[in-house]
Amino acid sequence: MQMKLVMVGLLAAATLAMGQKVKSQKEGEAINAVLNATSPDQKIAAAENLVRNFKDSDFKGMILVEAAQAAIQKRDAVAAIQLATRALETEPKNFQAMLLISGQLAQSTREFDLDKDEKLGRATKMANDAITALAAAPKPNPQLADAQWNDFKKDSVSQAHDALGIIAVVKKQWDTAIKEFQTSVDGAATPDPTASIRLASAFVDAGRYDEGVALIDKLAATPGLDGQMKAVVLGEKQRAEKMKAAKK
Repeated sequence: MQMKLVMVGLLAAATLAMGQKVKSQKEGEAINAVLNATSPDQKIAAAENLVRNFKDSDFKGMILVEAAQAAIQKRDAVAAIQLATRALETEPKNFQAMLLISGQLAQSTREFDLDKDEKLGRATKMANDAITALAAAPKPNPQLADAQWNDFKKDSVSQAHDALGIIAVVKKQWDTAIKEFQTSVDGAATPDPTASIRLASAFVDAGRYDEGVALIDKLAATPGLDGQMKAVVLGEKQRAEKMKAAKK
């Protein structure tokens, strides 16, 4: 299940109005080629073109994050992490790159991976670094409404805690997972049903079946919940009831 993508487009548009300047018409055309790309492969190719031909561009970090998001659309976690890492090398405080790396590492790491500790350690550091960077992040454009910027930051911090919850699940640290998922759900400006499903699943894995089922029932009654998400919710309820019955 994919994590909610960072809303790169919002900041991309805002960043173009910041103090950074497009240094030439050709650079501007290269940036627009990335932002207007209609497929993941086209976006990645356009991003590589900008990085290759405009090495002093102020927008390399932003563009590499755009490319990393495109790699996620292709379900290529390795490429996404590599692209986001390059963005961080360009902009060490790029919290979007940190969130992307943390989320992809958290989701792709398995219990018996030989490098599990290394990957989860990096994922944890990236999530915490993103929270720190977000706290000090200036609004990218004075014309961006304060409420919109604050909501974006809340959702980004929520995403960091979601990643920390996934990391705890891989480690089978259920209490920590519950705490992180609850923080993610409570802190989001735009609630994400996926985080709530993960929270319910963590309750079940921790043996707190009634709390898990109560949350699942609440999710199932959410207006507008799409069919695929509802199927996941109902499947989780069946798992909870089966595990609870086995304990009797």
